[in-house]
Amino acid sequence: MRRNEATPDEHRSPYIPNESAHPWRRMVSIGDSFTEGIGDPIPGTADGHRGWADRVAEVLAAQVDDFAYANLAVRGKLITQIMADQVEPALALNPDLITFSAGGNDVLRPNGDPDAVAQQFEDAVARLSSQGATLLVFTGVDTEFTPVFRGIRGRVAIYNENIRAIADRYDCIVADQWALKEVQDMRFFDDDRLHYNALGHHEIARMVLRALNVPNDLQPMQPDPLPQLTWREARTNDLVWARTHFVPWVLRRLRHQSSGDNITAKRPEPLPVTVEAPARDRTAGPGRQA
Repeated sequence: MRRNEATPDEHRSPYIPNESAHPWRRMVSIGDSFTEGIGDPIPGTADGHRGWADRVAEVLAAQVDDFAYANLAVRGKLITQIMADQVEPALALNPDLITFSAGGNDVLRPNGDPDAVAQQFEDAVARLSSQGATLLVFTGVDTEFTPVFRGIRGRVAIYNENIRAIADRYDCIVADQWALKEVQDMRFFDDDRLHYNALGHHEIARMVLRALNVPNDLQPMQPDPLPQLTWREARTNDLVWARTHFVPWVLRRLRHQSSGDNITAKRPEPLPVTVEAPARDRTAGPGRQA
């Protein structure tokens, strides 16, 4: 298979259907911008985002009558902030399914220590798994395909190995972004080159549902081809990206600010889920079915 070529579902392990509906009735998601859904804006809202967690919740809600979903994730948060602000509130909601993604913002920083971050991750996992809920965690995406973040690939790989070991110790389900070759393509990312766009969040939702062994009708999406750019046009795009996204990120670091300052959780209480499109995700954004 060529790199960046979508993996057909028929090449995966054979799917074995469940004999009954999934067992979960209350899902709580915690984390940072990845889980908040940044890069997947909801049309007609000032700062609303959908994201993979909303998409997963929609599928789960369509299959049972009494499903509720909360999302406590806030963009820009470091793992210590997620532990302080989200872990106990999540447990207080009495979930039977928790999704937990954290540490990416820590590993991304120049002095990020993946082993130290993993120790904090394990402390959070120990607490989150203490009440018997199913706990789903994520590895980080393989950044080899993107020049912007290729330099941190080694740190991400070390962090991922820690996460897999922690998941094994605490019997967590692992949603393996590192192995998800479909999204190793900038067409699945937002203009900031950091967050998934709607297509990317759609593919993450499909991955999570596979990890949970939940049948669904979400179809793989193939993004439109990239336009052919001259060298000058490509460099102009790079300069626009740097001015619009990279420089503000650096300035926030220098000022000890975060994109999540003064932002609150988008869905702090478990509520019934409005199912947008149970048979097919029709709002995945530009692209076509593969």
